[in-house]
Amino acid sequence: MNSALSRRKFLRGIGLGGASIRIGLPALAAMFNESGTAYAAGPKPIDTRFVFWFNGNGIPEKYWIPRQTGADFDFTPCLAPLERFRNDVHIVTGLDSPAARLPGPGNSHYPSMSALVSGQVYTGRGAGGTSIDQAIARSIGGESRFRSLQVGVCQESFGESIQTNLSWADRDRPLPPEMIPHRLFDRLFGGREEGWVNRQKSILDAVREETSALGARLGAEDKLRVDEYLTSVRDLERSIASLPPEYSQVVERPPDGGDLKDWPRIARLQSDLLAHALASHQTRVASYMLTKCQGLSRFPWLGHTAQRHHEYTHGTVETAQGMRILRDICRWHVEEFAYLIAKLKSMPEGEGNLLDHTCLVFAHEHAEANAHKNNNLSMIVAGHAGGLKTGLHTRTTGTVGDLYLTLSDELLKANLQKFPTAGKKLTEIV
Repeated sequence: MNSALSRRKFLRGIGLGGASIRIGLPALAAMFNESGTAYAAGPKPIDTRFVFWFNGNGIPEKYWIPRQTGADFDFTPCLAPLERFRNDVHIVTGLDSPAARLPGPGNSHYPSMSALVSGQVYTGRGAGGTSIDQAIARSIGGESRFRSLQVGVCQESFGESIQTNLSWADRDRPLPPEMIPHRLFDRLFGGREEGWVNRQKSILDAVREETSALGARLGAEDKLRVDEYLTSVRDLERSIASLPPEYSQVVERPPDGGDLKDWPRIARLQSDLLAHALASHQTRVASYMLTKCQGLSRFPWLGHTAQRHHEYTHGTVETAQGMRILRDICRWHVEEFAYLIAKLKSMPEGEGNLLDHTCLVFAHEHAEANAHKNNNLSMIVAGHAGGLKTGLHTRTTGTVGDLYLTLSDELLKANLQKFPTAGKKLTEIV
């Protein structure tokens, strides 16, 4: 039978004395009250989490935006990977990004990216203010080990700061995403000793004694949950150790032939690591940059290597074949988003799962890619934190600021009260 575990134990996890090894605990039944709605040590409800997910370059609207609004919409070819999560997502279209049209330097990607993340004008060097994830992190991230995490996958871009960073602490103050799974793993779980991998050992060996002591206090359900969690940590460790050596380097400007790394493999590892960080309460807020703003990735796993991502959004996109290629690329983006949703949904927490307490926002800096549109933006909101309406496609006349403020204050209880370009709450969302 379980004995109650304090929330402090949940936050602290298990570790090796004063050493750098730390394995955060997943949510266990012993940590919650009988109804699974609050921590056992007090009346505090289960914490909400926020993930700001980004893909660069925009979308092909005809393959992305559903024709029907309301609950009976059909999933378009780009959104098809989310069909099995119909009741976990809300498709929001028609959003305006007015700050993207204000005068400023750079091509359309620069001001559009600044406006998307901060609602403010591009400065010539970076975003014009604090990004939405960091505004939320300042409010709700203080009790976590990391106030926020910044995660990245595909590395290629034109290399300017506004193109390579999604999170901004303030005007011209980027928080770069961690692009290398090895480094993200080390940050979350502690320093790695190469000999552990070579000897077929694990960082888990360093906390085995404390893990055994904890197991003696747990019931059968929680013992199984801890065992599954630690096994998944070891599987991640093995997967990262098996990556080719060149995957431990960042290459923002690939050679003419293009950087043909297996980005889907990296994306799954980064999503798994992020899910672990959220589940063990190491952070409540994260940004996830699958591809860069004005990204230059090639897509060998899709059979599209003749051009880079940004090039596919122009020129060839005006042909039927070019539109289908962009459709395939955007569908892969959504597949990776769906993978993270599935991962969060598979992790028990309280009377539900981690997705029940998470709000995710999927965004691009543009709407229609070829036209560089910064009105009629299309976003996906997922999860069930705070009472999000799901299973819907809503066409709105609000701004990106309206959406962010609605989610932050109504769902996450971040109490921002204001955000640039926000003038109203989107009541159709919550």
